[in-house]
Amino acid sequence: MRVITYKDRGYQKFVGSLDRRAEPSRELEEVVAGIVGEVRRRGDRALVDFTRKFDKTRLSVGSLFVSEKEFTEAEAAVAPATKRAIRSSRRNIHAFAKESLRKDWKRKNAEGAVVGERFTPFDRVGIYVPGGKAPLVSTALMTGAFAQAAKVPEIIAATPVGPAGKVNSDLLYALRQAGATEVLKVGGAQAIAALAMGTKSVRRVDKIFGPGNAFVVEAKRQMVGAVSIDLLPGPSEVLVVSDSSGDPVCIAADLLAQAEHGGDSVVGFVTNSSRLLKQVEKEVARQLKRLSRAEYIGDSLRKAGFAVLVRSIDHAIKICNEFAPEHLSLVVKDERRRLGEIRTAGAIYLGNISAIAVGDFLAGPSHTLPTGGAGKSFSGLRADQFQRRTSIVKMDKASVKKSLPVVQEFAQMEGLDAHGESVRLRVER
Repeated sequence: MRVITYKDRGYQKFVGSLDRRAEPSRELEEVVAGIVGEVRRRGDRALVDFTRKFDKTRLSVGSLFVSEKEFTEAEAAVAPATKRAIRSSRRNIHAFAKESLRKDWKRKNAEGAVVGERFTPFDRVGIYVPGGKAPLVSTALMTGAFAQAAKVPEIIAATPVGPAGKVNSDLLYALRQAGATEVLKVGGAQAIAALAMGTKSVRRVDKIFGPGNAFVVEAKRQMVGAVSIDLLPGPSEVLVVSDSSGDPVCIAADLLAQAEHGGDSVVGFVTNSSRLLKQVEKEVARQLKRLSRAEYIGDSLRKAGFAVLVRSIDHAIKICNEFAPEHLSLVVKDERRRLGEIRTAGAIYLGNISAIAVGDFLAGPSHTLPTGGAGKSFSGLRADQFQRRTSIVKMDKASVKKSLPVVQEFAQMEGLDAHGESVRLRVER
C-alpha cells in the first residue's frame, strides 16, 4: 500500500484527491452506449452475440434463461452446510428488512382533509449479480432477499455464465432461495439494457438493483429514465479510521478481506498513531503470506491501497466524510461522539471486533452500497426501495371550503385561474 504522512510534501494533494465523485470516461460512455444501442436494435440476438464475445459462451435465444431442470440439479448439488449458511443469511436479511419497510399512514391536515401514503411493492424488478473469479452468492441474497421481503411478485436475476453455459450451483440455489422467479444467463451492460428496455425474450422490469463493474454501473446510469435504479455501486471499498486503540491484526485482516474483491477495490487506512500504522503494515505483510489469493490481493493493494498518518482524529473524520467510503471501520476510544460526526459512509462497523465480512455475508443490512464517492448522494440498498410510494388525499365539504381561500391566492399568484375555479365550484355545489 502507498503510505503517506502529514509531514510529506505531497500530503495535501493526496488527501485532496480522496474527495472524489465517480464520473465515467468518455470512452466508457461511448462503449456502453454502443452496447445499449445494439440491444435496442437487435434484442435477443445481441444478447447471444455479446455473451459469446465477452463470456466466451455459446447460448441460443432459447437457452438465455436457466431452466427448471437446472434449478433442480443445482439444489441437489449444493452441500447441506451451504444450504444452512444461505438460509441463515436470508433469515437475518428478512428480519432487518421487516424493520425498514415503510407502512401505510394517514392523518388530517390543518384544513381537515385526510392525507396519507400507501406503499406497494414493484411488480417486477431486476437484480444484477456480478460474475468473475468467484460466485457472489451473498450478492444474490443481499439484493433478491430484500425484494422477497418486500413481497415483489416477479424477481428476474441476471448473471454472467462461464464457458459451459451454466450458473454456479450455489449461486443458483441462493437465487431461488432469495425469490428469483427467472435467471437470465447474461451479464455486463447488455444485461442491464435488456432488463431496462426489454427484448422478445426478456420482459422489461420496473427497477434494477445490484452492483457491477464499470460497464454495468455506466449502463445503469444511461438507463435512468427508461427504468428506475437503486444506486451506482461499483468495485468494493473499505476505509479504516482508527486511533491508538486499534488492533493491528483486525485492521489488517479487514483491509486484506476487501482487497480480495479484485484489482479495482479501494482499500484505505487513516490513523493518528504512527506506531499503529507500522504495526498494520507488518501485519498486512504477515497475513498476506497465508492467503490462497495472495498475488491477486497484493495487486489490489499496490493499485489502490493507501495508508495515511494524520495529525488528529478530527482530521481523519474530515477525510472520511470527503472520501465517503462504501464500508467504514471506525475504531476509536470516543466511539459515540465520533459516530455522530460521520455523515457519508455507506455502512459503519464499530470497534475492533466488528468484522466487515460478517456484514458482507450474514448480519442483515445489504452489502450493496454506494462507492466512488456516491455515498455523498446515495444510501445503500434498503427494503423500502422495492416499494412504490403513493400519496392519497380525501376531502369532505368542510375541508374543501376551508382550503378555498389559500388555493385562490395561489391561483392568482401563478395565473392559473382554472385551478381556483375547480375548488370554488365544488364549494358552491
